[in-house]
Amino acid sequence: MLLQSPWTPRLANIEANAAERLVLALADDIIEGRLRGGDRLPAHRDLAWKLGIGLGTVTKAYAVLERRGLTRSVKGRGTFVAIHQAHNGRQIDLSSNVPPATLNARVLARTLTGIARKIDADHFNLYAPPGGHLEHRRVLARWLEALGLMVDPSHLVLTSGARQALSLAFDLACGPQGLILTERITYPGAIALARRKGYRMQGVEIDAEGMVPQALAQALGDAASIGSKAVYLTPTLHNPTTATLSAQRRQCIVDICRQEGAWIIEDGVYAASAPGLPPLAALAPERSFHVNGLSKSLGPGLQIGMLALPAAVSDAAQALLQDLPMAPSALSCAVVEDWLSSGVITSIQRDLRHEARRRSSLAVSLLGTSELVTHPDAYNIWLPMQRDDADRFISAAAANGIKLTPPESMMVNREDQASGIRLCLGSPSFQDLSNALALLAVLLRQRS
Repeated sequence: MLLQSPWTPRLANIEANAAERLVLALADDIIEGRLRGGDRLPAHRDLAWKLGIGLGTVTKAYAVLERRGLTRSVKGRGTFVAIHQAHNGRQIDLSSNVPPATLNARVLARTLTGIARKIDADHFNLYAPPGGHLEHRRVLARWLEALGLMVDPSHLVLTSGARQALSLAFDLACGPQGLILTERITYPGAIALARRKGYRMQGVEIDAEGMVPQALAQALGDAASIGSKAVYLTPTLHNPTTATLSAQRRQCIVDICRQEGAWIIEDGVYAASAPGLPPLAALAPERSFHVNGLSKSLGPGLQIGMLALPAAVSDAAQALLQDLPMAPSALSCAVVEDWLSSGVITSIQRDLRHEARRRSSLAVSLLGTSELVTHPDAYNIWLPMQRDDADRFISAAAANGIKLTPPESMMVNREDQASGIRLCLGSPSFQDLSNALALLAVLLRQRS
């Protein structure tokens, strides 16, 4: 007599087809330990009947789970949970690409004491203008100037984080009827934003240096009939591959966008970590939206975003901001102003660069694979891998208490098979990172 399955049938509450919803529901319950190693899954026909879905849908979902290493099928007996180590204890998160913690309480206390004597009370008593207070825009324009981008404060919008700035740039550059071309593997937040707002997004081929100009020219040529087109890319320390465009390739991409009449949306949130190359917005200010922020450069607690605008869209931006103001906290802006004048920012960035390099070296020494792609100033490393292999690796890591970024979240085309694993090094303590990387190294050896 076959054992009954302990699983209560359900479909995940997401917008997807029935097979994907079933895969996610079962994967979550396996990874979170609600189903244990050796537990039997419901029989195909029984599950299809209970959920009101097709038998083929169940078969497809079970096949995906087995490819990911979460289940195993035994002929004549059924399908069983393959993971024997469920979560017990805290999880180590290598999925969030944040800088290492370097700011200490003493520096913060000294900063707050100093600004308390000179902060403008009107910044707290009155609503901020739609694009942020002029004094704060001047402060952040100085920050961008240090990165090689000269910006008129009147053409700078301040937001509560870089993702808000990116959302505004998408709206202004193309809107729902336009097309966003980007690296075929790119920042998960941008993909999620585009999907949530209904933007059309198309991937462009990349290589070890970043977006391939010839592929971009071909894609823009094929989209000639589309009215509004924007090219979104991260030229410095691309997330997740860590690639950085050379000065020559930056100029080439700018020239292509000019020729094809496409807007440029430049994600510059990592530019401060690897200065020296010209921002795209400095090469083509008339058609570039430059997105920046301080959470990646100084710390996640500083939720200040910036959007440097082409002069031609400044009025349109102000109109949009009337309906949905995005100005950051006046206190955060005061902290940045104090750090710029006192030199604290230079010290923080020096410490961050040192810690990033220490963690990158640790990853290289422990993982020791020739396929690993790293940059000493990046907060993450990249391991190219076929999609199915990446899915299995993610599941195996989760079963061992390590959270990684799902490959699908970084892929513009969900069906693309060329994928990889992003390992974010900044969030955990150094000891937790060492433990996690040592375990991942074992999983990589088992895979080969």
